[in-house]
Amino acid sequence: MKGKAKNSRTDWEKIDLLADKQIDYSEIPELDELFWENAEIVHPRAKVKVTIRIKPRVLEWFKSRGKGYQTRINSILEAYIEAVQKHK
Repeated sequence: MKGKAKNSRTDWEKIDLLADKQIDYSEIPELDELFWENAEIVHPRAKVKVTIRIKPRVLEWFKSRGKGYQTRINSILEAYIEAVQKHK
């Protein structure tokens, strides 16, 4: 169950045991030629390396949650931006 939300009500073990042919794709439309004619590759913007001053307590807290603490900090900052822009 690695990488799956711990508070999810989905039975991930059951999903992981399904073979591809057991999955119902009937509600997902096939990708036709029109889709591919208009498709474009969008590369995510690269992250920028910066130096930032963070209180030791804050850094220790994020690091204590394990690998990926910088990604979590970035996600929280992005969520903050979205919340502020939503309330403008």
